[in-house]
Amino acid sequence: MATKIAIQGIKGSFHHQVAQEYFGKEVAVDECLSFEELVSSVLSGKSDQAVMAIENSIAGPIIPNYALIDKNNLHIIGEHYLDIHQNLMALKGQTIQDIEEVHSHPMALLQCMEFLKQYPHIKIVEDKDTAETARRIHEKQLKGIAAIASKVAAEMYDLEILAPEIQTINNNMTRFVIIDKEQSVLATNEINRASIKFELDHKRGSLAAVLNVMSDCKLNLTKIQSLPKIETPWKYSFFVDVTFEKYEDYAKAKALIDIMAEYFKVLGEYKNTKP
Repeated sequence: MATKIAIQGIKGSFHHQVAQEYFGKEVAVDECLSFEELVSSVLSGKSDQAVMAIENSIAGPIIPNYALIDKNNLHIIGEHYLDIHQNLMALKGQTIQDIEEVHSHPMALLQCMEFLKQYPHIKIVEDKDTAETARRIHEKQLKGIAAIASKVAAEMYDLEILAPEIQTINNNMTRFVIIDKEQSVLATNEINRASIKFELDHKRGSLAAVLNVMSDCKLNLTKIQSLPKIETPWKYSFFVDVTFEKYEDYAKAKALIDIMAEYFKVLGEYKNTKP
C-alpha cells in the first residue's frame, strides 16, 4: 500500500511541493487546512507521516508547531529546505489596478509586505492557505481578488501571474520537517542533527551551564527558543536544534543535559540537509 503524507494546505501548496520533492512526484497526500488537522491525520493513522513547516529564514521559527509535535509525542525523522517564491496571481485579463483584495496565508503576506505597500488600494486579507485561496478564485471566478501563492498553484488553478517573485528577500527559505508516530530508524552514523526540549530550574546560570555542555561536546546550536509553560507561571521550556559531526559527542551531551534538566525530551534525531 502506498505511503500517504499529510500536508498543510492543498495540492499546489508549498507543503505539497515538499512532499513531492521528498517522497516523489506520485506521492499520495491528505490535504489538511490546519496544522492541528495534520497532526490528527498522523495520530489516527489516516496518514503515515506528515510534512510540517517549522522555520522560515525571514519570519523565524513556527513555535506552535514545535509545541504540537511535543504535545502529541510525535517524532521528527527528517527535514527538507525549500526556496520560497511568492507570486501575485488572479483571474486572467486583469491588471494589478483591478485588484481590490489580496488573500493569502499570514506568513506569505508577511514575506511580501514591501511589495504590497506599493499598492495601498489593495486590502490585505489573511487566509488559511496559499493554494486554497488560488483554487477558490478559480472555482468561484472571483474578479478583483488576488492570491499570493506558488507558480505551481497558478498553473494548477489557471490563474495569471500579475507579478512574479514578490517576496521581499530573494533568499527566502523555509525549513520543513517530516514527522511520524515512530522514531527514526537511521543508523547513528547517519544522524547529525537533533531537536530537543528541556526545562530548567529557575536559578541563575542554569541555562548557561547547559549551553556550556553543548559547546564542550562540540554541538553547534542552530536554534534556541523559549516557550512559557502555561500551567506554571514564570517557567519556560526550551526548544533547541543542534548539529554535530559525531553521534558520540551528541550522546554525551544528551546524557549530561538529562541529569541537569528538570525535564528532558528528544523530539527527533535525523540527517541535516541544510544546503
